[in-house]
Amino acid sequence: MTPLRGTQPQRDTHKCTWAPCMAGERLPMAGEPPLTPAILPQHAQAMAASLSRPCFISLHVPYRQRWAQDLAASFRFHPVAVRETPRVRQLALRRGAAVFLLNQRLAPSRAPSHDFLYDVDPQPALGTASNVCFEVEDVPGLCERLRGRGCSVPVPPTEVSDDGGSVTYGVVRSVVGNISHTLLDRSRYRGPFLPGFQPMQGAPHEAGDGVEITNFDHITYVCPRGGARAALDWYQRCFGFQRFLLSPQERLAEGYVLGGQGVGMLLLALQSAQGSSGPSCKLVLAESLSEDSPNQVDTFLAQHGGAGIQHVGLCTPDIVSTTRALQQAGVRFFMPPATYYSQLGKEEEIREAGQDSRTLAELGILLDTTVPGENKGPCTDSRESPSQNYLMQIFTHPIFSEETFFLELIDRRGAPGFGEGNIRALWKAVQVYMDQRQ
Repeated sequence: MTPLRGTQPQRDTHKCTWAPCMAGERLPMAGEPPLTPAILPQHAQAMAASLSRPCFISLHVPYRQRWAQDLAASFRFHPVAVRETPRVRQLALRRGAAVFLLNQRLAPSRAPSHDFLYDVDPQPALGTASNVCFEVEDVPGLCERLRGRGCSVPVPPTEVSDDGGSVTYGVVRSVVGNISHTLLDRSRYRGPFLPGFQPMQGAPHEAGDGVEITNFDHITYVCPRGGARAALDWYQRCFGFQRFLLSPQERLAEGYVLGGQGVGMLLLALQSAQGSSGPSCKLVLAESLSEDSPNQVDTFLAQHGGAGIQHVGLCTPDIVSTTRALQQAGVRFFMPPATYYSQLGKEEEIREAGQDSRTLAELGILLDTTVPGENKGPCTDSRESPSQNYLMQIFTHPIFSEETFFLELIDRRGAPGFGEGNIRALWKAVQVYMDQRQ
C-alpha cells in the first residue's frame, strides 16, 4: 500500500505520489571550509557532483534471513519506518544519525525486483551492503552531469510525495562492483523518514542501554587487482571526493601499502566535502597485493561475487561501554592476537592515552596513536588526552552467511587516520578466523 517507482500509477491509500523531474540549472557549489593539509584536492575543479554526508546505507538481506531482528535486538538499532509491497519489505533502522535501510524480498526469486523504493536490486541476490545514499541539492542537474560523464543512472530523477511533503531522488551506479548511490533531496520533506514509509510505533528510547553510536565514520570497499585506483579516479572526477593520506608514511604515488608478516594490501582513502549539515563521508579502498595463497580480500571477492562494501565504521564516543553492551546483547567481535597487547611499547602507549590495557585486552579493542599535531578529522574527541591523538577500534564477525560484510566501532580521540598497527592486527584476527572456518 505504498508508492511504486516507475511509470505505474500509485495507490492513493496514503496519498503518496511520484512524478519525473526535469533537469534544472547547475547550482553553485556551497562554500566549503578550508581543506586540511592531509587532504589532496585532486580533480576537484572537474567534478560533476559535490556530496556531503550519507543519508542511509542500504543492505539487501536474502529471503528468510533474520538480520533485521539482529540489527535491532543485538546492535540496538531502532526501527523507525517500514514499507511493504506484496513482493518486498523495506525497514529503516536508526541509531544516532546512522541509518540502515534493510531491503528484503518476501518470496524467493532469481529475477531482479523493481519494487525497492530509493534503491535498485543488486545482483546476484545475496547478503550485501550495496547502496550509500547522499543528500544533495539539484538531483536532476547532478544526474544529467553524471550521465554526461558516462555514468549509468538506472533510476532517473523521480519525485515521491505524501502528506509530509516531497523528495526527489535518482540512483547512479558506481564503478565498484554492485555498489550504487541514491542522490536524495529531501529539503521539502518534514516526515519522520521518507515518503512511502509508515512510521513505526513505540520505538524504544536510546538512553540507558549503554550503546552510544553517533554516525557513520567510514565505508570500506574491496576492489579487484587494479580496481582501487580506478575507483579513486571515479570518485574524484564524478563525486568531488578528495584523496587523503592514511599515514605520514604513505606515498602519494604508491598509496598505503601494507606488506610483510603475511599481509599484502593496498589502501587508498578519500573524503567528501565537509558540509555544514554534518560529518563528511570517508571511503577506504582496499586491494589485495598478495602473491601467495588467497587472503581475506580475495575471499571477499569470491564469496561476494565481485567487488563491494566490506565493512562500515560506526562512530562512538565511548567504545568501552558500547562494546560491553553489544557483547552482552550477543554481538561477536574479532579478538586480536594476544601478542598485540604485549608487543614492545604497546602497554605504555595505551597508558599514555589514558586507557587501561587490561580492559582493552579483555574486550578486544585496538588502540593506535598518531603523530602529535596531525589535523583532526570528523568524529574526533580529545577529551581524555589533549596532548595525544589516538583512536580505538573493534570489528564484528561477518554479518551474513557469506564471509563478507561486517561492522566496526571506532572511537576517535583526535586521530583522523586508521592506524597501521590496528590494520595489521585486524588482518591477523580475520585471517585466523577464516582459517578456523575452513
